[in-house]
Amino acid sequence: MVELITEKAKSGIWGLDDILAGGFTREHMFLIEGAPGTGKTTIALEFLMEGARAGEKCLYITLSETERELRQGAASHGWKLDELIEVFELLPPESLLDSEQQQSLLYSSDLELGETTKQIFAAVDRAQPKRVILDSLSEIRLLAQSSLRYRRQILAIKHYFANFGATVLLLDDMSSDLADKTIHSVAHGVLRLEELAPAYGAERRRARVIKYRGIKFRGGYHDVTIATGGLNVFPRLVASEHRTNYARRTLSSGIAELDKLLGNGIETGSSTLILGPAGTGKSLLAIIFIAAAVARGERAAFFVFDEELGLLHDRMKGLGIDLEAMQRTGNLFIEQVDAAELSPGEFAHRVRKRVDENSVKTVLIDSLNGYQAAMPEENSLILHMHELLQYLNRQGAATFMTVAQHGLVGDMKAPVDVTYLADTVILLRYFEAIGSVRRAMSIIKKRTGAHEATIREYRIDNRGLTVGGPLVGFQGVLRGVPVYVGEGKPLLEDRPLLEDPFS
Repeated sequence: MVELITEKAKSGIWGLDDILAGGFTREHMFLIEGAPGTGKTTIALEFLMEGARAGEKCLYITLSETERELRQGAASHGWKLDELIEVFELLPPESLLDSEQQQSLLYSSDLELGETTKQIFAAVDRAQPKRVILDSLSEIRLLAQSSLRYRRQILAIKHYFANFGATVLLLDDMSSDLADKTIHSVAHGVLRLEELAPAYGAERRRARVIKYRGIKFRGGYHDVTIATGGLNVFPRLVASEHRTNYARRTLSSGIAELDKLLGNGIETGSSTLILGPAGTGKSLLAIIFIAAAVARGERAAFFVFDEELGLLHDRMKGLGIDLEAMQRTGNLFIEQVDAAELSPGEFAHRVRKRVDENSVKTVLIDSLNGYQAAMPEENSLILHMHELLQYLNRQGAATFMTVAQHGLVGDMKAPVDVTYLADTVILLRYFEAIGSVRRAMSIIKKRTGAHEATIREYRIDNRGLTVGGPLVGFQGVLRGVPVYVGEGKPLLEDRPLLEDPFS
């Protein structure tokens, strides 16, 4: 009876091992395919270095790159190949490069294919490796010249390696016939790497496991980045895999009138969307909840897409909120996010890392307009946000998001509708009254409890945010030009600024 091999050979890349359910099944042959520049060689080198750290002999057989190029590539990541990693540079025999040899009755490709296979087997016999890289299959495919001969050659290589109990990664740059899936049926598993070039910004890379016999792998596309130090794979977030038990609490904003409007505050394990045109104070409103969390001794994370951090710090100081002082306590983490450089999967990983490693319980994403810029399609944003919000809710975190609507007054539209994803939706509006532009706030929905159905005026000055009483004497506030039908003075009265607005 043949013994079933279930032990995994780790790749040395945590995200790749995650989507492969632990790594590559030992004593099997896998295919890693992708266009040049997608990270195949980087994965191969990290796979061998992981084996060397475990004391396993490793062999890199290269038909396309020279040994010097491989070592230079490793050095660019700060790696030095261990003595347990042998690089075998397979070159055609000199006789096959002789012009007279080309006139033989035998095709030179027949001789080269046989000689190439012979050299591969000889290198394996000598090294007796536990991990092998064969780079690349395109050279063998060109020598085989037909699908039948190519399949037979790959099968011969597969059975030969099986006798040594080696785990083999075959690299294919997909430079030949893309419709030829010969190797897919032979390999135990297939990993595809892809590179996308957006209209603006850095290239985007992603990985997908096409096949893995007998293993329940993590399907779909996963974002990939290559940086100094190696390749990073960010597994697609599946919120249903992350469930925790927590006590639901109501969080105060620290502003009594705002809490009344919200039905006593915001609940943990819920998400809040703040909608409004530019300048209405969406960021400030969310930061007020962050400041309240830090004041309670809790940790918060603030992901900034749209604003430069220096300007944000100065602007908040002018409103009486010192973000830098909060950071110095270690309870506030602020990260500047460049949507043109950061993939959605990497962003979700950053958020998860703060929640998991730093016990963050309040998260602010400012804004979804910037987050959308990192998405190839609007539908992708909805799916990413659904999983991310579900994950954060199940960790007991209070999540705040802002969206800038198009326009200033009247009928306004958001670039993307995520109102149905959020548990609470706060709507901010400008309106005209008594010859001045004022601001109004209302709660459109709240799944986690009751809330006021009123519209309240609010003011922003160097004292921060002040919320007034319900605008019961007006009609049409949300349209921007209301009609006053009440009596008395329903609006907030103007008050002088402090002598030093930035104190």
